[in-house]
Amino acid sequence: MKRVAILISGGGSNMVRLVESMTGDHPARPCLVLSNRADAGGLARAAAMGVPTAVVDHRPHGENRAGFEAEIQAELARTGAEILCLAGFMRILTPGFIARWSGRMLNTHPSLLPKYPGLHTHARALEAGDGEAGCTVHEVTEILDDGPILGQGRVPVEAGDTPETLAARVLAMEHRLYPAVLRRFACGDRTPILLP
Repeated sequence: MKRVAILISGGGSNMVRLVESMTGDHPARPCLVLSNRADAGGLARAAAMGVPTAVVDHRPHGENRAGFEAEIQAELARTGAEILCLAGFMRILTPGFIARWSGRMLNTHPSLLPKYPGLHTHARALEAGDGEAGCTVHEVTEILDDGPILGQGRVPVEAGDTPETLAARVLAMEHRLYPAVLRRFACGDRTPILLP
């Protein structure tokens, strides 16, 4: 049974779906939900589901990202985490940390990568006149939003969409896609999943 840690910075809706999925015959179980913000709403949600939580505040570290990440790594080591899922974790991780978790760290991104890495994905899709949008779950590498793609889910862009309405539909797709990818990944299967 693989031990999964989930890193969040906010409400943790994707984290909740991941935790909910790790039951029954699932090959993994959650061992930790960690946030860089003590006020992240997802911490209470994780605790209510019986998942251990931790906070490693980035602010006391200032520009010392290695010191911040060393604290995170200590928490991950303490819980025996084997797979790391980023779920709305709003800190850029250093190459050294990423190398330590190479092949074991997943992220979800609200666009059909390689389109629209980074921020403001929904506004950029609408400005480009795209007919569809979606989300991607990928392995994390040193290049932002550029690791091997493990799954994508597509949603249509509808007439009158705003970045907010499109974001809501993409998030609902993420809630389906991320758990499906994690289940296969925990079994050692990296074959990409495509959800309509």
